[in-house]
Amino acid sequence: MINKIEHIGIAVKNLEQSNELFSKLFGKNHYKVEKVESENVSTSFFMLGETKIELLEATSPDSAISKFIEKKGEGIHHIAYDVDDVYAEMKRLQDEGFELINKEPKKGADNKLICFLHPKSTNGILVELCQEIK
Repeated sequence: MINKIEHIGIAVKNLEQSNELFSKLFGKNHYKVEKVESENVSTSFFMLGETKIELLEATSPDSAISKFIEKKGEGIHHIAYDVDDVYAEMKRLQDEGFELINKEPKKGADNKLICFLHPKSTNGILVELCQEIK
């Protein structure tokens, strides 16, 4: 079951400049910067109430973020939802007809096990499922 919005992912060209911009916008600094080698991105997280904003900068020209920015420009990349059991949620959603990008969950940023749903099956929105790794 989906519990809540975990974070909103925003693709950016320059993480350092974007951290400054969003720090001014939110009136607070990011709490974490992390590289996710498997996704070829550097991330930065801001906490707003119970929701996080994740900034994503490509670390490779062939990364998904690099391709996204090339095609669409900077902006909202995905919405991530917190789930208790990513495996059960993947099965439930697949049984409901949603197309999974990942056949198996993988380790993501911020100590999460993640899986993405293809935007073709979610009205054009890239959906990420996130489970806290315990």
